[in-house]
Amino acid sequence: MTDRRRLSGDTRCLLRQARAAIDAGIDILQIRERDLEAAELHELVKEIVAMARGSQCRVVVNDRLDVAIASGAAGVHLRGDSMPPGPVRRVAPRGLLIGRSVHGVEEAVAVAADVDYLIAGTVWRTESKEAGRQYPLLGPEGLAAIAAKVRVPVVAIGGVTLDRISAVRAAGAAGVAAIGLFMGDARGGECRAIPLQERVAAIRLRFDTSRRAS
Repeated sequence: MTDRRRLSGDTRCLLRQARAAIDAGIDILQIRERDLEAAELHELVKEIVAMARGSQCRVVVNDRLDVAIASGAAGVHLRGDSMPPGPVRRVAPRGLLIGRSVHGVEEAVAVAADVDYLIAGTVWRTESKEAGRQYPLLGPEGLAAIAAKVRVPVVAIGGVTLDRISAVRAAGAAGVAAIGLFMGDARGGECRAIPLQERVAAIRLRFDTSRRAS
């Protein structure tokens, strides 16, 4: 997931970090720049979609179905407080990925039939959520309860670190989503986009090792 505020609001630095994610083989890159106006978001997404063309990375847009379609993105990711996925599915072009954030078992079960994947959280405490806006923590047990009740892939979010990958896999999740784990930072106004090949390889290795062990 993107957050250009970690890069001092620098869109060019965000594009450099997106390039690093694509080169590292990230499966899905979610453009989560909620404060951008539609036109500016559209241009940003178009540039990243072009950047990802020919790679295994699929670009999805946070909550803006119109921007996702207009920019040629692979899908849209709906917030938990957004429009329900059923109506979105009915108007979306065939093949458009639809994801949804969920925070509990009942919510997951209610929307699972209309989505391609779910992002479940918050699993562990995270600094990426503003103070006072965190949902009750799921913990590995809550993540496992969601994964056991739905047939679509469940991706864990919230406080995910390398040391917690095995717990995510043991809970039955199909993958992990994160901001801090994959984003650089900006200090003194300097762009610090970070290479991600080693980090992504380490995550995949731990995930695959946990899968074989189970």
